[in-house]
Order: sequence, then C-alpha cells, then structure tokens
Amino acid sequence: MKRNKQRAPLKVLRLLGGLMLLLLGGVAALMIGVGLWLHQPMGLSKTPVELDIEVGQSPHDIARAWVDAGVQVSPWLLYQWFRWSGESRKIRAGSYELSEPLTPKQLLSRLVAGEQSFERVRLIEGWTFKQMRAALAQAPGLRQDSAALSPEALMVAMGASGVPPEGRFFPDTYAYAKGSSDLKVYDRAYRAMNRQLARAWTQRTDQTSALLVHPDDVLKLASIVEKETGRAEDRPMIAGVFINRLRRGMPLQTDPTVIYGLGESFDGNLRRGDLKRDGPFNTYTRTGLPPTPIALPSRGSLQAAVQPAVTEALYFVARGDGSSQFSETLDEHNRAVNRFQRNRSSGP
Repeated sequence: MKRNKQRAPLKVLRLLGGLMLLLLGGVAALMIGVGLWLHQPMGLSKTPVELDIEVGQSPHDIARAWVDAGVQVSPWLLYQWFRWSGESRKIRAGSYELSEPLTPKQLLSRLVAGEQSFERVRLIEGWTFKQMRAALAQAPGLRQDSAALSPEALMVAMGASGVPPEGRFFPDTYAYAKGSSDLKVYDRAYRAMNRQLARAWTQRTDQTSALLVHPDDVLKLASIVEKETGRAEDRPMIAGVFINRLRRGMPLQTDPTVIYGLGESFDGNLRRGDLKRDGPFNTYTRTGLPPTPIALPSRGSLQAAVQPAVTEALYFVARGDGSSQFSETLDEHNRAVNRFQRNRSSGP
C-alpha cells in the first residue's frame, strides 16, 4: 500500500510535467506564428490603399479602417498588434497611402513615424503672384484656407503686414500631406524666399552694393532678369545691362514691367502707345526700378542681380532661339534688332 501511495504523486508530477511541456510548446508555437505573421506582407485588394487617420481616432477604429480601405488582414489581429506593441498611442494622424503590401510591423512603424503620403505642387519661376495663387487653388488635396483672403490679408497671415506679395514666394516644388492647409505652403515658400534673398544680399559686389541699397531692390531686379531671360546662362549678362543702365541713370526700358503694369488689359500685343503711356511700372517713361517685383525670381536670377557680368553692354535683343544678342551702342543694337527681330522691339 505504501508503494502505491508513493507512486501516485509521481504520476501526478509526470502528468503536470507533460502538460507544462505541451503548454510551453504551444506558447513557443504561438510566438513563432506571431513572429511569422508580423513579417508576412498583408495583401491589398486595390492599389493604392488610402486612409485618413484623424486626431483622437482609437487604435481599434484605425485597424478596422485599414481593412475597410483594402488591407487584407483580420482587423482583430491588427488591433491586437497595435495594442500589444505598446506603441498604439504613438500613431500619428494624417493621410497615408499604401502602393505595395506591407507587413504588420512595417505598417505600424510607418504610422508611428508619421510617414504620410504626399502631394506636390510646383511654383514656376517667372510666375506672377496671381498665377501662383491659381496653381495652389487647384493643387490636389490642399485645404483652401486662404480662399477668402485678399492679397493683403494673406501677407498679414505670413507675418508681413504691408508687404506687397508679388515676388515674395520662392519658386520650387513643395510636398505636402493631403488635407494640409494651403497657408502652410504659402508660409514655406515665403520663408524660402526670405532665406534666398538674405543669402543673395550678402553676396553683392561693390558695384551692386552702391545701386541695390535695399533687399527689395535685389528682388525687383531679379524678377526683371527672370522675365527677360530665355536661357539661364544669359542671366548675368542681362543683369549686367540693367546695372549699367541704373548706374548711368538710363531708363531700363524693359517690356515685362510695362506688361505687368497693364494687368488685365494686356491682350498679348504690346503696342507703341503702351510704351509711351506713363505709369509706375513703365520703365520706358521712368528711371530706376519698378515699385515692386513683377514675378517670382529663381535662385539664378537672384544671384545674377547681385553678381552681374562685368560688361559694357547697354542693350540686348532676343535672337529667337532663347538666347540674347548684347550690344554696347544703340547703332549695334538697332542692327541686331533688324537682324533678329525685323524691327520688332524686345529688351532694352
């Protein structure tokens, strides 16, 4: 009887040991399964899969939303992963786009890092402020918070009350998350131009320092250079012509400023009468720079304005292939006009 009683506990211990091994084996299998699942790309029912996550949206709702949007996974499993990862509270609101399958681990990493999908809008050098506003108004996914703002009110929003908006925004390609405010793009472009202008201001030569006495002068001249340039390599020479004219007190005689001054009344044909009609932007009837820039100048035009080519040229005319012919005397210029433009005026 004693022997039987001693064997009973041994049987129980063996049974418990077996159960423990089974349990450990099950846990190990589960861990292996979870590990494999976390590294297994989830299918997509369409491409791209797009999802907007709002501020305050719960991890449970986010997991469900991904499935509804087209990610082929159990919403319960995805939610459990968000939950047990310890990072569910770090998921950032925003617009996301999946163009290829991701693993659950990759998806969570992207959500935590805030790697949103972006749209892009390009602001073109030489555009006017009006053209820039039209482009931003049509940019896909950009929230139009500035739609009701006047140009003056928009500049107030930039922290630049009383500053004319023309030429104040740097032409470049700007990426933004879907649903972003257009004011953020305006602000980035405005600050980018301030940085570019400040850099150019420090690079003035002795000659340009005497003639361009305010950063706005650089911006004005650079905008004219931008509009007059057909080929980038001609920018320093075109700037050199205008600097020579400013130094001598000659009118700049540049068509783009007159066209800008005509505004909506310009029908695409600049007439002789337009050149004679006085106005603040008519650089045929007035000397010096116009009251404001006339377009968005590029980095190259800003650089040319402060470091123009050293030249004796006072005139230039378009050759018809994008380049310009430069002349030191009026007689040379008239011959160039006859040759390249058949008496059609272009440039000083």
